[in-house]
Amino acid sequence: MNEENQNLIEQSESEWQTPPFAEEIINMEESPQMSEVATLGNIFFEPGKTFEDLRRKPRFLLAGLIIIVVVTLFNFAFIQKVGYEKIIREQLESSSRIQQMPEANKQKMIEQRSHPILKAIGYIAPPVVLIIIFLLGGLLYWLGANAMGGSASFAQGISIWIYSSFPAVVISMLANFLILFLKSVDDIEISASQNGLVQANPSFFIDAKSSPVLAAFLTTFDLFNIWGWILAAIGLRIVGKISSGAAWAIVLIVALIGVALRVVLALLF
Repeated sequence: MNEENQNLIEQSESEWQTPPFAEEIINMEESPQMSEVATLGNIFFEPGKTFEDLRRKPRFLLAGLIIIVVVTLFNFAFIQKVGYEKIIREQLESSSRIQQMPEANKQKMIEQRSHPILKAIGYIAPPVVLIIIFLLGGLLYWLGANAMGGSASFAQGISIWIYSSFPAVVISMLANFLILFLKSVDDIEISASQNGLVQANPSFFIDAKSSPVLAAFLTTFDLFNIWGWILAAIGLRIVGKISSGAAWAIVLIVALIGVALRVVLALLF
């Protein structure tokens, strides 16, 4: 009898395992459940679950790289099709002051801006500008979430910014490529194409050349921008652990900053 009891005790001890420490449990709960490739597809269809996974482990390199590549490729294709000098001329002639200049002076300015170094900058500017925007956008979301009583890291702020922009940028760029290849060069209005050939906003109904400030204001209310705002609000709520009202307050404040910058640039240039 004693031998049987001893065998049962030894068997129970061999089957019983020491439970994991609390830190191990936390690490299991916080480990990502999606691969980075999976998050790129799921942000279109399951943004809530995607942001929950980004809260566990912030990721943004692959999504950010794709945005940079598609925007840079479109910029290159646009310049190649329309012509660098034609773009410069349209930009210069959008100013009423330059319109009054003699043609010889205009041509001289075009030649100066067509310098190989400036031309090269025109091609490589999008990646640099986008990286700056990613960092500033992530900084604003990080500061905003923590100011509203949430808890987010700077990396999580960048993840929210990039992933909330990713679907709209990819879809709009694909549409822009399609229109660019289907449209004749003569049918492309350069002054109205600074934000892309797809005009999914009220500025489509006005002349951007004659009313640049109003056009800059109206481009803010673009369907692709609104899509991004909705995703950003979801991301801030989940990743930053704040209320929906606080998340939307941050999104709208950042959007107003963007409106102000567009209007100021339109007034100056």
